Amino acid sequence: MGRFLSNQLRILLAGLLAILPLVLTIGGTVWVGALLFEWAGPGSAFGGVLARIGLAFVPSPIAAYLIGFTVIVLFLYAFGLLVSSQVKSGVVAFIGRIMERAPVIGAVYSLVSRFLGAFGKQGTADTSAMAPVWCYFGGPGGVAVLALLSAPEAVDLGGRSYLAVLVPTAPVPIGGGLLFVPSEWVVPATVGAEALTSIYVSMGMTAPQFLAGRPATT
Repeated sequence: MGRFLSNQLRILLAGLLAILPLVLTIGGTVWVGALLFEWAGPGSAFGGVLARIGLAFVPSPIAAYLIGFTVIVLFLYAFGLLVSSQVKSGVVAFIGRIMERAPVIGAVYSLVSRFLGAFGKQGTADTSAMAPVWCYFGGPGGVAVLALLSAPEAVDLGGRSYLAVLVPTAPVPIGGGLLFVPSEWVVPATVGAEALTSIYVSMGMTAPQFLAGRPATT
């Protein structure tokens, strides 16, 4: 009797584990959709702005919201085309100069630009953006951590050279722990920011795909 119940329980657990990824995927999608609707839906503050844009064309609140949403999407698309063209550097530099003139907002804008710049690189070097690096705690051969180099300039702490690195969190690699580690522990990673993002989002499951045959350089 006990063996029969054990077999049935094993079958039940197998079915649960098989369907759990689907349930979590659907649940996560619904949760994200509900969150976006709360932040940008017709009843939100942002949705009110979209509705006011559309009310200039139609009297219906729902139709006005949809028109406002379409206007914003078209604006973002047009701006994306602009910054993707040959005038990208000039546009970005112009916006950066304007934002950096504000004492507090400028500092925040600079930090956010550098952080997002690491995830926007497409195989081109950008010295102003964070760069993926390997941190070998304890020195070469120690625990390896895939992180982002906050700044290429080292700082002197107690007569020793240290680098500031940001260790992202999984599964959402936004933010994390800011650590100052000895410079000799940090080496450039031969992976791009997209690979770093994928590794953290998948909680390491895609690491063999991106790290196979890619040793860190010294």
